[in-house]
Amino acid sequence: PEDPAPGAPPATARDGLPQGSPAADRARSLVVPVPQQEGAPAVPAPAVAPVLPGRPDTDRPHVRAPAARGTGDGPPCAWCATPNRPDRHFCDHCAMPLAESGDAPAPGPRPWWRRLLGPGGQEAPRAGDRPRLRRVFDRVGTWVSLAVAVTLIVLGVLYAPDGVQATRDHFAKRAPVQPDEIRASRSYPDHGPKLAIDKLNNTWWGPGVSQSGEGEWIEMRFARPARLLDVIITPGTSTRADQLEKSALPHRVRATVTKKNSGTETRELVLDPGAGGQRRAFRVGEVTAVRFTIESAHAASADKQVAVAEIELFGRSGGGLS
Repeated sequence: PEDPAPGAPPATARDGLPQGSPAADRARSLVVPVPQQEGAPAVPAPAVAPVLPGRPDTDRPHVRAPAARGTGDGPPCAWCATPNRPDRHFCDHCAMPLAESGDAPAPGPRPWWRRLLGPGGQEAPRAGDRPRLRRVFDRVGTWVSLAVAVTLIVLGVLYAPDGVQATRDHFAKRAPVQPDEIRASRSYPDHGPKLAIDKLNNTWWGPGVSQSGEGEWIEMRFARPARLLDVIITPGTSTRADQLEKSALPHRVRATVTKKNSGTETRELVLDPGAGGQRRAFRVGEVTAVRFTIESAHAASADKQVAVAEIELFGRSGGGLS
């Protein structure tokens, strides 16, 4: 070959490698020539594509299509309004009896008291529906709740007036209630029963008998029925402590209350052997008379008689009358 001109690039072979260099010769020796096939026939594609082995598909179940509604020429069902054949006794759609169909109107809602007390308050389940499971305790709980509600209503009606009166008595301001008449079973001379309501604590009433004076009484009467809330009893002949030994002191006193409707109530009052007035709760209404009967006494002896310095009754302020 001819020498290349100075400054010209080196010649290259058909494979793109420079000619005449040892590296190019060594690389060229590693190339394996592949003969080019011309005019080779094309391989046709297979008619059936290959598939991987697997499980065969199961046959799908045959489902019967639902029949068309309203195929009959008879009266419609009272429950679902589906026409049925005249010879059928149960609805073809909801399986409810057709005896209630025809010209009879659809059943209306039951009254609330029949739904509460009577059975069958729930709507009848349709064909294929599972009704709710009713337990025995559900019905027992319903009856127990009803009994409790009725009891509360009855108690509220009976005791509501007493509750109102008790609330008014608790918050009412107390005021003295003066009796219109007073009398006693017997009295010591110059110590009659009026001295027990004269507002003076150095005068007193005594029955004039020794020992405890058991069975002796002093009674107060009212021209108009009064409501009494409290009573204050001052035992002895005075409020001074050094005068307590001069007489016996009432211990147990039975209060018999006569009401406007001729009924009576009994209250038991227990007094202490001390000086001064002793207040006791005495809530009663429609009072026409109160009798205080002595049942026992403190420091009773043969040379002493029981004495009561003062008995005070209190009602509501602004009107002691009920």
